[in-house]
Amino acid sequence: MEEKARLREIQGQVETALRTCFRGREPRGDIYDAMEYSLLAGGKRIRPVLTLETCRMCGGDPALAMPFACAVEMVHTYSLIHDDLPCMDNDDLRRGKPTNHKIYGEATAVLAGDGLLTAAFETALAADEQLPPQRVVEAAACLARAAGAQGMVGGQVLDMAAEGRAVSRSDVEQLQKLKTGALLSAAAEMGCIVAGGSEEEKKAVRRYAQKLGLAFQVRDDMLDVEGDQATLGKPVGSDQANEKTTFVTLLGIDGCRSLVEKLTEEAVEALSPFGEEKAGFLCWLARELAGREN
Repeated sequence: MEEKARLREIQGQVETALRTCFRGREPRGDIYDAMEYSLLAGGKRIRPVLTLETCRMCGGDPALAMPFACAVEMVHTYSLIHDDLPCMDNDDLRRGKPTNHKIYGEATAVLAGDGLLTAAFETALAADEQLPPQRVVEAAACLARAAGAQGMVGGQVLDMAAEGRAVSRSDVEQLQKLKTGALLSAAAEMGCIVAGGSEEEKKAVRRYAQKLGLAFQVRDDMLDVEGDQATLGKPVGSDQANEKTTFVTLLGIDGCRSLVEKLTEEAVEALSPFGEEKAGFLCWLARELAGREN
């Protein structure tokens, strides 16, 4: 219960910070409304939590990592807006609410995603007043690599290309390593960078986040089959409708459950160099996400 209370506290800090990001901006039509509609629609805020708590684990001040926590959530949100578009997954519901394009139209939804992507780097780079410039640049570069064609966007391309055809397990793992894992890994690594962590510490948190990310996606595939739409806040069965090969397709539900357990323990093991006291919360988080229902 202590960890759950701590998670809620961190999530609340992230929500407060996100609500201030566009305050005072001169209106430009309804673009900021559209951006905030999706950015402030809730969610688990796992990526910013990883940034803040990895920073803490590595001996840094989480408050200094908040701009990067907000930045990674903006990138994540932009990807969801674009994922939901008719030209991609064509979803009508996200986090229990109509998707962005259902409220603002397709053109504004595209621009809202574009706006969040660019705002992410504006937000991250504003941290140079409180941190050594080399750390700011390194963290921003880490996020850029993870978000682009070598990371999340590349994974989305593979995901679209895989629709309607059978692909191998290694193909699915590579797809998800890029589409989901890259941004989760960057979220954790940015926290380590802000804290001034060593190369060995960066390597450890990357491994943790990569294992966590894959376990997260396997669980996501399971929930698309056995989850409840009201709990998930989005349609179930969309993978089958879009003719996608998933971990459930390849391994079945029981096989996926075993894989989630294995990956979760590998994530926990990756943090062993930090010791139980420092890494305890992130280890708990990995196990908590393994059993999530949304």
